[in-house]
Amino acid sequence: MSEQEQAEIRLEFARLKQEHADFDAAINAMIAMGCDPLQIQRMKKKKLMLKDRVQKLEDRLIPDIIA
Repeated sequence: MSEQEQAEIRLEFARLKQEHADFDAAINAMIAMGCDPLQIQRMKKKKLMLKDRVQKLEDRLIPDIIA
């Protein structure tokens, strides 16, 4: 993988991590305000999808080394 590709992946990784943290804060605020449970569930599902995407990018950056 080229250095440019790694830089692009790191940038996307950082963006998604921040978005994940933003979703976490939003969900906590919604829970505190007593928002609709269905809306909170949807937000949690989106947060989980972001977490999966972050994990896939992390796996691409850190190769699996078999010892």
